[in-house]
Amino acid sequence: MRTVLKLGGSVLTHKSEPETVDEASLEQVCDTIAAFLDREAASLVIVHGGGSFGHHHAAACGLSTVAGTHDATAVTTVHRAMCALNDRVIDALQERGVSAVPVRPLSVAHRSERGLQFPAGALEAMLEEGFVPVTHGDVVVHERTGATVLSGDDIVVSLARSLKAERIGLCSTVPGVIDDDGEVVDAIDSYEAVAAVLGESEATDVTGGMAHKVRQLLALESPACIFDPASLELFLDTGRAGTVIDGRENTAH
Repeated sequence: MRTVLKLGGSVLTHKSEPETVDEASLEQVCDTIAAFLDREAASLVIVHGGGSFGHHHAAACGLSTVAGTHDATAVTTVHRAMCALNDRVIDALQERGVSAVPVRPLSVAHRSERGLQFPAGALEAMLEEGFVPVTHGDVVVHERTGATVLSGDDIVVSLARSLKAERIGLCSTVPGVIDDDGEVVDAIDSYEAVAAVLGESEATDVTGGMAHKVRQLLALESPACIFDPASLELFLDTGRAGTVIDGRENTAH
């Protein structure tokens, strides 16, 4: 079962404290992933967000998914921060026996007039050899713009398509998409059905919020789930947790 799993930056870090890992949460999710891989011969790709590492520096440099820079120092500053967080995630997974290896988007991906170009051949080879690729939000070269932020959500969507993932999960600090009554929306099959609940993004990061996530996930060819760390084991075991987003019926021709 090929799975693309995103660990949100808010799960791994204290977002209000620059470059601070949430050690307890990191250990919890890595324990869950390691236990799952001990039980199942799964094909797993992990993507993680920037949290207080990437977003802090990107905001200071005036960078976002659309606002770019030609300042190599700014690019390197954001990239190094993301690599530092990636190293922490890799180390925590390897300590638990997971064959995790890093994939740095700055070196392999770019944006052009055709959109995001994220070649997945190397990740495919890693999976075939039993490795667990761990990639992350980053800065990438953007045609006619210098370099812009590439969000983990965008990477999830790209890799889910190119690797033909059967399971797609986004682990966040919220248990799913929340309605006006504070309840988790069980399933979403169209953006219009939840537009009033999602509203405009109020996210404090530089990559967009829940509305952006839902729009992207609805366009995929496999169902996706948004859930919190408490439901990570359930997602890995069953492919269903939190809010299930599946727009295939409405996009079929």
